[in-house]
Amino acid sequence: METSYNRKTKGFAAAGLVLTTMIWGSAFVIMKNSVDVIPPTWLLAFRFTVAAAALFAVFHKSCRRPSRESVSCGIVLGILLELAYLFQTYGLKYTTASKNAFITTLYVVMVPFFHWLINRKRPGTGNLLAAFIAVVGLALLSLEGEIGVQLGDILTLVCGVCFALHLIMIDRYTEAVDPVFLTVVQIAVAAVLNWCLAPILDGRFDFSVLADQSLLGGIVYLALFSTMLGFLLQNVGQKYLSANTSSILLSLESVFGALFSVIFLKESLTGKMLIGCALMFAAVLLSELRPGRQRTEAER
Repeated sequence: METSYNRKTKGFAAAGLVLTTMIWGSAFVIMKNSVDVIPPTWLLAFRFTVAAAALFAVFHKSCRRPSRESVSCGIVLGILLELAYLFQTYGLKYTTASKNAFITTLYVVMVPFFHWLINRKRPGTGNLLAAFIAVVGLALLSLEGEIGVQLGDILTLVCGVCFALHLIMIDRYTEAVDPVFLTVVQIAVAAVLNWCLAPILDGRFDFSVLADQSLLGGIVYLALFSTMLGFLLQNVGQKYLSANTSSILLSLESVFGALFSVIFLKESLTGKMLIGCALMFAAVLLSELRPGRQRTEAER
């Protein structure tokens, strides 16, 4: 399907995905600061609610008379998105922003394997080698002198699994369903789920903390840019690009996440972590570029 779109259209789609990764990379810094004040699930509830309201206000015409199939597709994406962000936000609470950003990127390596399970497309030797390299890179990033992996690293890895499934489903659904409508529904579903889970997982919330203008500004940024604009660009972009191309472009999120963490949070990247980051990025490239030489564009 990708070959049916002209180069200019695909170029705009690719630029949109790169912009998305820059926005998401900066969001790790804001999330790290916000989650120290607002419990994770409440933070997600505010974030997705504001984003859903803004999306509906702008694109309400796209939501008229939806088919049952399109609604169900949006609900599936919303559930996967909620699980991904829930694990990512809790993971961020127990690890650094730079590690959270890089570990999340493992979803790119997982995508070929989920394609095998879901779409019966067997991964090549390059995929298996990439998985091994990624595990080594993850170990260098996660292990800090102690035996074992930190809780935040494990939670973030589960987040990566959910994001991998989310990406694959977007690739499938946008072939037949309007990506804008999918964005509105999935964000709304995530908002509802968070309001249901917040009192259970995080207890009561002191709404007086929202009087802090800097904190409120962070929530608005996460809602309008990282959530509303980010997922809108991703869903629309994936309609015109192959899963391969989308994955490798979205992997740049980890690079921007680490960059912004070092600049704004004053986090340090040790030599060991730099090697781990390099190995994980190499795994992403090997997994996404090498198999692509053997696959046809008809997979899209």
